[in-house]
Amino acid sequence: MAGPLIIYHNGECSKSKGALELLTERGTPFTVRYYLQEPLTVEELKALLKKLNLPASAIVRRGETLASEVTAKGEPDEEGWIRILAENPSLIERPIVESADIAIVARPPKRVLELL
Repeated sequence: MAGPLIIYHNGECSKSKGALELLTERGTPFTVRYYLQEPLTVEELKALLKKLNLPASAIVRRGETLASEVTAKGEPDEEGWIRILAENPSLIERPIVESADIAIVARPPKRVLELL
């Protein structure tokens, strides 16, 4: 692992809490970004998606009402999803954990161990 990790965290989410606990238990240095209070910019999302090696549509919380409303009008393209996620951070799957080189969606939370 190169450099400290960043966990994009929602304190109300049990999976996010689980990933945070695993990092804490292992004494891993990390930074918490409360992305609902401090949303990612379009540029930050693009950089994160590159590290995830995923399209924006793959990190959308499809079960959310807003996601259903958005897709009822047709599936947005990549740029459309990035803009929607930047404007509506609650639609971003969680938790996402980022290292200097890669990022993962830590579902289940034990996936964070892949970065250690």
